[in-house]
Amino acid sequence: MPRTHSKPRPPVGRHARTPAFGPVRGVYVPRTADAGAFAMSTYGIPLLVLAVTDSAALTGLAFVLEWLPRLSAFALAGAAVDRVGSTRVLRIASILRALVVLAAAALLPAVGDGAGAVVTVMTLAAVTGVLTEFSYIAAETAGGAASRDAGEHAHRVQAVLLGIDQGATLAGPALAGVLLEYVGATGMLLTIAACSVLGAVLAPRQRPNWPQEAPIPVVQGMKTGWRTLRSLPALGWLCVGLLLSNTAIGLVQAAGPVLVIQQLGGTSSQVGLVWSAAAVASLAMVALARLAIDHVGLWPVGAAAAALASAACLVLAAADTYTVFLVLVALLMAGEAGMTVVLRTLRARLVPAEVFGSTLSLIILLLLAPFPIAGALVALTPAALLGHAITACAVLQALGLAVSFAKLRTHPAARRPVTPDARRSRSHRP
Repeated sequence: MPRTHSKPRPPVGRHARTPAFGPVRGVYVPRTADAGAFAMSTYGIPLLVLAVTDSAALTGLAFVLEWLPRLSAFALAGAAVDRVGSTRVLRIASILRALVVLAAAALLPAVGDGAGAVVTVMTLAAVTGVLTEFSYIAAETAGGAASRDAGEHAHRVQAVLLGIDQGATLAGPALAGVLLEYVGATGMLLTIAACSVLGAVLAPRQRPNWPQEAPIPVVQGMKTGWRTLRSLPALGWLCVGLLLSNTAIGLVQAAGPVLVIQQLGGTSSQVGLVWSAAAVASLAMVALARLAIDHVGLWPVGAAAAALASAACLVLAAADTYTVFLVLVALLMAGEAGMTVVLRTLRARLVPAEVFGSTLSLIILLLLAPFPIAGALVALTPAALLGHAITACAVLQALGLAVSFAKLRTHPAARRPVTPDARRSRSHRP
């Protein structure tokens, strides 16, 4: 993996960043554990709700309850990471998530299939949503530090991190579906708890490299992130396009269990297989994007990925078989993965380190805001009309991405490929 070729900055104050390991043990391994818990929670808990309630409306409501509290947690999570560092935040959030899912695993057999089970799974969706975002912000901040250390090769680090996320998406939904179908809710929840504990034990040992003698108010952190994003129009336009794109993707995710199980006659394990196939396609796109950015820069790669995602989503609503649905979702998520490499690389290049946590929280808040809205749409829309809702969101996605990448086209950071000299210097590093 790339290493920094510049001299390390001397510590500043008592909160200096103190990495104890290289990027593999210090960043990638704990990120893998947290991503596994993230993927199984995000995709497995809605499946659990559908299994317990057999209701499309409650499944959509669970998606709202899973994502809406996450949005309220981002500002606090970013301020906490900027204040005390990613290590402590990741450890606390991961341990609390493990305790919550273990409590749910103990309660579900005791409360039976009635209202108690509904309350338990809905509460589980909301609480794990909050804790997952705290751990995610901490892990992303550690990844941002590794990207800054990589210099011109930040996109390589981000490609590895995104590959880890997509690998977790490959294994997580399929494993959650199989465990839920063949072992039951207890086995799935115990696996989420095990991943959470592992993430806490292996948390990256990093602290902020600037002194913070007083806590950062949440509102101040949000204002700081907003000012930073407004000062970076390239990043801002990309966020606008991805916000509209995530509206369509969120609707597909929220409606996925209903479409596959109730309309296409599939099973819970087949729902997980859809997202596992999407992860395979995303991993391939990440590898391709990593190589292509070296030669042509961020913008051509991002524009091609945006075109792929838009085309796949526009056709998705017409899918009349499980296989066609699976292929189109895979293409949609592959396009999304390519755009995410571009976003993460621009974010690492442009956002100053001292406000990275606050700005990251705001960006993620903006990009994930559509997900609870998507869950509400699924809860309020008759199942027979979900295809029309997906088509409408796909049109907005295509228009938003076209405008965003048109605005981004002339920005130097988006057009600049990695130079041959930079590639040669990397190959000669020890």
